[in-house]
Amino acid sequence: MRKHLKKYLPDPSAISENRWLRPFHNSLLHPRLWHLNRHSAAGAVAAGLACGLIPGPFQMLGAALCALLFRVNLPLAMFVTLYTNPLTIVPLYLLAYELGRLVIGDGSHFSAPPEFALGHLADWSQAMLGWMAGVGKPLGIGLIVLAGGLAGLGYFAVKLAWRLYLVAAWRRRLRS
Repeated sequence: MRKHLKKYLPDPSAISENRWLRPFHNSLLHPRLWHLNRHSAAGAVAAGLACGLIPGPFQMLGAALCALLFRVNLPLAMFVTLYTNPLTIVPLYLLAYELGRLVIGDGSHFSAPPEFALGHLADWSQAMLGWMAGVGKPLGIGLIVLAGGLAGLGYFAVKLAWRLYLVAAWRRRLRS
């Protein structure tokens, strides 16, 4: 499994040759950030899944910071954030909103945003701010709950899959 994953991961020497990353040379070339075993892979998947729900283009930056903080595989953590994309982000955020409503005990249903009215821009802006404030708390709490759940599920799924792979490989060696 490690050989299969390693052929897709970048080489750490690319970091040392990049002039923009040279100030972070010591941190980014830590051996544990590039080592691939079941512990670093599971942690990287958890970090990537948790940071994948960060809004905007900060997902990979968040995954890189988590990988540095927890010393897990950096490229894998950044790669896993790609599970959120234009096709998946809306369903994930709706799920997070519903989870947030469930956690805080909000019995109301999702309300549609106010219709855009160019002639009444000030009124529309005020209504939009009110709508976003109502959606914000359940969405924020739901994103934290969903990120934690996905990270935990991903961590234990990788640990289990790696373990099953090792057991199967060990049994194959015993038979031959």
